[in-house]
Amino acid sequence: MRNVFLLIICISLCTLMGACSTGGDVVCVIDVAEKEEIEGLDQAELDRLAKIKEAEQTESNGHGLNNVIKATPSYNVAEYLKLRPRANNPAARDYRVGGNDVLNINVYEEADLSRQGICVSAEGDISFPLINRVSVDGLTTSEIATRISNRLAEGQFLIDAHVSVTVRDYRSKQFMVLGPVKVPGSYPLKAQERVLDALSRTGGIRSDEAGSELMIIRTEQAYTADERKVVVRINLQALLDQGDQPSNLLLEDGDVLYIAKAERFYIIGQVKKPGSFFYLDKNTTLVEAISMAGGFTTIAARNRTRIVRVEDGREKIIKVKVDAITKSGRKGQDVVILPGDVIVVPESFF
Repeated sequence: MRNVFLLIICISLCTLMGACSTGGDVVCVIDVAEKEEIEGLDQAELDRLAKIKEAEQTESNGHGLNNVIKATPSYNVAEYLKLRPRANNPAARDYRVGGNDVLNINVYEEADLSRQGICVSAEGDISFPLINRVSVDGLTTSEIATRISNRLAEGQFLIDAHVSVTVRDYRSKQFMVLGPVKVPGSYPLKAQERVLDALSRTGGIRSDEAGSELMIIRTEQAYTADERKVVVRINLQALLDQGDQPSNLLLEDGDVLYIAKAERFYIIGQVKKPGSFFYLDKNTTLVEAISMAGGFTTIAARNRTRIVRVEDGREKIIKVKVDAITKSGRKGQDVVILPGDVIVVPESFF
């Protein structure tokens, strides 16, 4: 049934755009399963086509995140902050100490009690003079200071002690940055750290490769029965160039910042400037794309132009008679280019 359904779709497309067997067709879609050969390409161009297909397939697999992203609820910044109004509130996002963090603790009345470089155990405890073990896991620095002060008072060691606690080394929480940045990888999460701070720590974005969107893949209520992932989509240009402050979100433990590579399409064969081109305008057509490549060469087989396209995992070839569009006033039949398309312009036989 599925094959019959696909056949009906293909027949319908060809009917709408002109039957492939007639001399007057402008555009025709052919399933690659029919083994359509692209004539007029030399071996180097055929090799280039094969490498582009391979690279696009590899990129479509991404960092193993694409399936997660597709299956995860997705929000833009405004939508996310409407659902989670405290997510960007520094007062509500105090850093909470965890295992392996390193603390500096000062007791102002008794300098001998002060300690520098106290490592929090994996269980979330510290050892402190006079009061022995103190559980600090999940507490803010001010809460830890209050707990130590109270314990000193309870033991009649020091009444109303003034204690300050700071984090010297952040080690308990992590975030990850993936994609076209100079140093991708995992980083320890510091207090009040935001998206721009994270990008700065990676050395910056490789702008010649980066797409227009940054995604935060966030795990909410981790390690509970209500754990779930969400994706927050951030417009990179608005964040970097226009100073969109709401988009500079506070980071959370376990966040994955993912910048997809810029979408491209490709032109090979008989155009003046073959190569890859950024997919910046969703309305770019075949004729416009060829113009971006400097136009046809004098030996181009203009009416045997092909678009190699993959949709829903299926590859197809779109035949286009470009002269019928440009010279016969059929601009309405120009084909809109999609990301990953490979435009192939063969050499004329004559």
